[in-house]
Amino acid sequence: MEEFHKVRRLPPYVFEQVNRLKASARSRGADIIDLGMGNPDLPTPKAIVDKLCEVVRDPRTHRYSSSRGIPGLRRAQANYYARRFGVKLNPDTQVVATLGSKEGFANMAQAITAPGDVILCPNPTYPIHAFGFIMSGGVIRSLQVEPDDGFIPAVERGIRHSIPKPLALILNYPSNPTALVASLDFYKDVVAFAKKNDIIILSDLAYSEIYFDGNPPPSVLQVPGAIDVCVEFTSMSKTFSMPGWRMGFAVGNERLISALTRVKSYLDYGAFTPIQVAAAHALNGDGADIEEVREVYHKRRDVMVDSFSRAGWTIPAPAASMFAWAPIPEQFRQLGSLEFSKLLIEHADVAVAPGIGFGEHGDDYVRVALVENEHRIRQAARNIKKFLATTAKQPNNVVPLAARR
Repeated sequence: MEEFHKVRRLPPYVFEQVNRLKASARSRGADIIDLGMGNPDLPTPKAIVDKLCEVVRDPRTHRYSSSRGIPGLRRAQANYYARRFGVKLNPDTQVVATLGSKEGFANMAQAITAPGDVILCPNPTYPIHAFGFIMSGGVIRSLQVEPDDGFIPAVERGIRHSIPKPLALILNYPSNPTALVASLDFYKDVVAFAKKNDIIILSDLAYSEIYFDGNPPPSVLQVPGAIDVCVEFTSMSKTFSMPGWRMGFAVGNERLISALTRVKSYLDYGAFTPIQVAAAHALNGDGADIEEVREVYHKRRDVMVDSFSRAGWTIPAPAASMFAWAPIPEQFRQLGSLEFSKLLIEHADVAVAPGIGFGEHGDDYVRVALVENEHRIRQAARNIKKFLATTAKQPNNVVPLAARR
């Protein structure tokens, strides 16, 4: 039977191939150290869980909730932006709660995209940035860019070679997967460019609170006038170790937020009310929980960079996010990221995310997540060291899985 139109537009899910191999190895008894999926292993702070338990005992909170978020939650998010970024938001018109930033991005694409609309999107990038628009009938023009002096010229070329003129530009800093961070001066240039060319900016700021070198990543909305053209997405998944709670936000331009809110009103009733109340409680806290999470990832980053380097795999230290963007060792680069990731599972009992899953320009890299404790990260490094040593001595014994089929 022929696949449905939208399903045909989606490529095979690369990560599923790694997941199947990982599950097969575990079924044989292998102890796989999983540094692949960005699934936080830290517990949600006790005060947030306690608030959830308190509210869930009230049967009135078991009714349908508010799709755009209860008022107290939207006020809490607006207050967070005021404290953290100095950005003033109207919680009634410029803030909407989402079921994680991923759902927010996908439904924003549904809200604003007409068939054939062109979206400028970094490559590599988190898959929903591109495929949310592809599923909505849009066309992606990929930009192999970093947040530096080459960014605006690349976007200019994208506009010149796009018919129709692009509708929107996607930003994601700190980046998933590359961990690159943007400066406020960079955002000023991008906002000025977007205004000049009448382009919407959609900024994914999910990793704003996980940074390591003393410089908090800025928000594009800190740029005066950015709110005229921009919506920004955040998530509580990583900041508060709440990935399964599915709580995020879109904030910014009133017209765009209104469009997203209207689409959501047809699709969902919002998160369970006790989750929303607990999320508001977290946002209204003193920041100690955020600092604790940040410090854990900071220590893990340092352990990973040091231990992997001593194992023979040099990985640049990320300045932010819970990921390292690791170049594939030279002797394996010709295999590509998917086959290299499979080799790591089979020969080192370590799982990583193949860079090709984030776009074709990511195929020389793998993404390594800081989602195991320091002991397990060191164990992963020891396993990799043995794998690399064996390969150096007996290269013919390590055969890519694809060659065995």
